Amino acid sequence: MYDRPADAMPAPDDFPKGCGPLLASSGYDATPLRQKVFEHVRASGRAARADVTRALGISAGSTTAVTSDLISTGWLREVEGTPRESGRGRPPVALEVVAETHYVIGIKLSDENHTAVLTDLAGNQLADATLPTPPVRKTLDQLLAETEQLIMALLTPRGMKVREVSAIGIGISGLCDNTSGIVHWSPLMLENDIEFRAAFEERFDVPVHLDNDANVLTLAELWFGAGRSRSEFAVVTIEHGVGMGLVLNNRLYRGTRRMALELGHMKVQLDGALCRCGQRGCLEAYLADYALVREASTALGRNTRNLQSPHAMLETLYGQAQAGNQAALTIFRRAGRYLALGLANVVQLFDPGLIIVSGERMRYEYLYADEVMSETRDLILFNGPPECKIETHAWGDLVWARGAAALALSEITAAALGGQS
Repeated sequence: MYDRPADAMPAPDDFPKGCGPLLASSGYDATPLRQKVFEHVRASGRAARADVTRALGISAGSTTAVTSDLISTGWLREVEGTPRESGRGRPPVALEVVAETHYVIGIKLSDENHTAVLTDLAGNQLADATLPTPPVRKTLDQLLAETEQLIMALLTPRGMKVREVSAIGIGISGLCDNTSGIVHWSPLMLENDIEFRAAFEERFDVPVHLDNDANVLTLAELWFGAGRSRSEFAVVTIEHGVGMGLVLNNRLYRGTRRMALELGHMKVQLDGALCRCGQRGCLEAYLADYALVREASTALGRNTRNLQSPHAMLETLYGQAQAGNQAALTIFRRAGRYLALGLANVVQLFDPGLIIVSGERMRYEYLYADEVMSETRDLILFNGPPECKIETHAWGDLVWARGAAALALSEITAAALGGQS
């Protein structure tokens, strides 16, 4: 039921060729045919026209007409396919994305490190950058200034300007509306109900697409990772907070107000521990970084006003637990029990075939111990076959940024190709 964590996401060259969901949506799908054909080629890396015809269930004539249009408008090009074994005859022709026509940036804004990647239209990662940042709440202007530093660190070494970028995708923790670009609440920001997208576009003059950071990590799994060949799966993130993303029928689910699946703010204890959102009893108040640090200061006899960073405090706590310190062990074990509760609730509500538990904290084996999985099973009403598979992925912030780049790629593709059938 539970796989040990991967040490890191594969380097860009190790990704399967192509990017994007590999499965076609089932049932009614209003996506225009031009967009479907393009996205199939991009997901495959390269595809012959016959492959497109079979995969999408359309006529050969439709495939020829649509691909000819995509070639003439500069979205696809013909390339030589796999040589014939006999060496005779004309080599088969395949299609591939004209990757260099568009560039996008994906950004994850975080408590301690902002990260960014530059990718082309085919999803190839071309560059990355990281900007350490003080773990304090910031004004909108301060956050935009830090974002500008990050973008310049990404583009300047390549001699590129922001105007050469077609779109920017951003993942940020908290409650944000993907449609309006408003951040209603974020632990990174001092103000609430901020029109982040409008302010960003005014400053940088480039389209920006904003989403919750758990959603962009889910997109990374859907476009580049374990979710590419799955139509339904869930992602649970454990880092500075606790988040969740859900894919249904190969699409990211966001809810009516575009702010669904705030697993970290699901109440698990009435009048319980104080959460950074200001309410009490939220799941992340028992499981996230700041919750473990809060407990660690007591268990290790440290002054909460000391200068040790939260990351250093957690590493100290982990070292103490490994050395057999019972107070430290108790903190991790309690966090593991709350993780089991959260996972059981996800299974009970959505019945996914796969849950990916991700985030830097999954390096701590106490959060994926056998006891945690045993308690998860016990909390599920019916756990017959096939069991929900649970995997742990412990990679870093660049993967979240790749998911934000996937958000930007998805948006520019839909804008350009989604208006015609």
